[in-house]
Amino acid sequence: MDAFAADIGTGPATDHTAGAERRVAYGGLYLWETGGVTVSMAAHSPVVAGQARVAPVYTPPALRGRGYAGAVTAAVSRAAQEAGARQVLLFADLANPTSTALHQRLGYRPVSDHVDIALR
Repeated sequence: MDAFAADIGTGPATDHTAGAERRVAYGGLYLWETGGVTVSMAAHSPVVAGQARVAPVYTPPALRGRGYAGAVTAAVSRAAQEAGARQVLLFADLANPTSTALHQRLGYRPVSDHVDIALR
């Protein structure tokens, strides 16, 4: 979680323990392992009104390009559906053609564009 936060620019100042524990408690955190080593992670939110959101999805830079993120994203998406989600949502950076292509291969389709604006 710390590495994911650093990659997206939220910094290491946040303690991610409570968020990880909450995801584990409801069964929404998935780790992908190979050879007994965790190589990727993904989570889904609790199902609310028939919807669940996939986030975060993270693979360390040195392990990218091997299919780990795709495998764990597919697994967590199925798990959300098995938990009762009729719709599984995933916010993605459309400027990243690699992840966009992966999400579309997994069956995700663009629905709407969003812009985050930080006012200081």
